[in-house]
Amino acid sequence: MQVRSLLLLLALILVAAAAAEAGKNKKEKTKKDGSKCEDWRWGPCVPNSKDCGLGYREGTCKDESKKLKCKIPCNWKKKFGADCKYKFESWGGCSAQTGLKTRSGILKKALYNAQCEETVYVTKPCSSKIKSKSKAKKGKGKD
Repeated sequence: MQVRSLLLLLALILVAAAAAEAGKNKKEKTKKDGSKCEDWRWGPCVPNSKDCGLGYREGTCKDESKKLKCKIPCNWKKKFGADCKYKFESWGGCSAQTGLKTRSGILKKALYNAQCEETVYVTKPCSSKIKSKSKAKKGKGKD
């Protein structure tokens, strides 16, 4: 009976040692891919084609360089860049002189140490359509 217990204990020790070695190899692999450098400078996201969609950004730190995958949404305000996130107010009233309405945005987040303006202003043409809130009632057909 003691021999069985001893063999079972030995088997458990071997399994635990194998699992620990596998975990150690995973840690070493991530360290190999990672970098000890902490002062990375990242460039803007450069789309693979056109001016939006999937792309990459390059980073440098001392004599090391890396490329990361990134994405610029196609409905994004390209004027501000993909790395500057703003919180916008509601649209203002329509200016009769310019035919434009304006709103401002305050910087919420700058990704990858991007150089972003603290406040930005955007304009768009006033709507020429007059929206009506009343809906036409549907009439019933003849019997």
